[in-house]
Amino acid sequence: MRPTSARPGDVLLVIIRDSAELPRGTAGERGLRFYAAGDHHEALVGLPLELEPGPLTVTVEAAGVRLTSSVDLRPGDFPERELTVDSKFIAPAPEVKKRIAADQRAFARAYRTPFAPRAFEGGFASPRDAEITARFGDQRTLNGKKKSVHYGLDLDGHVGDPVAAANDGTVVLVRDCYTSGNTILVAHGGGVITGYFHLSGFAVKRGAKVKRGEVIGRVGRTGRVTGPHLHFLARVGNLDVNPESLLALAFP
Repeated sequence: MRPTSARPGDVLLVIIRDSAELPRGTAGERGLRFYAAGDHHEALVGLPLELEPGPLTVTVEAAGVRLTSSVDLRPGDFPERELTVDSKFIAPAPEVKKRIAADQRAFARAYRTPFAPRAFEGGFASPRDAEITARFGDQRTLNGKKKSVHYGLDLDGHVGDPVAAANDGTVVLVRDCYTSGNTILVAHGGGVITGYFHLSGFAVKRGAKVKRGEVIGRVGRTGRVTGPHLHFLARVGNLDVNPESLLALAFP
């Protein structure tokens, strides 16, 4: 299991060898969805932000054998930040609410991409070699009122700087969204989807097959932003997770 110590919001990779059948299991209260990967089976699972510190039990049944292990769950200790954004993003007009609802439906369709084994060989790479300006889990107050959680990783940049795919996969969404601006989602298999928000332009179309490091868009300042940057999202199953933990995983 990788890693053996984690924080809420991180990703776990469970590896099972020497099993001819597909294993089943759980990590805490979340189910594990295994897939075949070469000579072994794997499952990726995200840890909810609401989890309390302490040991998290991981249980797997494979080939008639029940295996139990645990992960040391450390406190999140996520910082608090105050941001000022255009008021139209805090109290959108009725016609804008319709656009936001349409965006949400488009995201939901992309997130329903059928589950499949991973389409990549090696680990994930950052879409930009840039300074991190905001991390996953930041507790935010917008315009002194609205509370929100930052479910991504912000990478600094200038408008027009290249943005690369974090790993091999298929583009499942290319859309101009109200809040996330120009947005790309890439499905990588194994239940993993990465997102690239606030772009100034697209270099791919929906359905395209992309490789790790391939330029898919450009840094911008579209949507709800305070300046130009890339918001990098990682999702495992139905949960947004810490992109830094996904980038740190070493896959067999």
